[in-house]
Amino acid sequence: MIRLTDKELPKSAFINVKSPRYRADSILKILKRSKPDSIGIVLGLISKDISTTKKDLWGNVKKPAYKYEDWGVFGLEYRPGPSCIISNYRIKNANKNLYLERLRKVCIHEIGHNLGLKHCTHSEKCVMKDAAETIKTADQADLKLCDHCRANI
Repeated sequence: MIRLTDKELPKSAFINVKSPRYRADSILKILKRSKPDSIGIVLGLISKDISTTKKDLWGNVKKPAYKYEDWGVFGLEYRPGPSCIISNYRIKNANKNLYLERLRKVCIHEIGHNLGLKHCTHSEKCVMKDAAETIKTADQADLKLCDHCRANI
């Protein structure tokens, strides 16, 4: 692992629609452009809230649009791709062990997408299972890929 220098958050990614947040997709583009060729995947970690637009299977904004046009997320990535952004804003917890476990799971999940994995439908315990709009899904998952997902890397 290589730690790159800290970067200022781009003002162009800041929005204040539902609450003060940064657009994860804007940050991903910046990470992709600034990634050194010597590094395979850049995982950006941010303590601010991040969001994206949640879309349906056809690429349209999921309904109701007011809820999903600016949807707060734990992380976002390119699938497959060279970068992902993780926010600890939505996973903070007074219990340090639970916080660290959640952070590890979100990081593994997003890097799994970078490696080309989709959300897992084969195991309820797979770290690649869709969070289904709650951190509780990640809490119930194991800190590893299921056999099916592991075989697809």
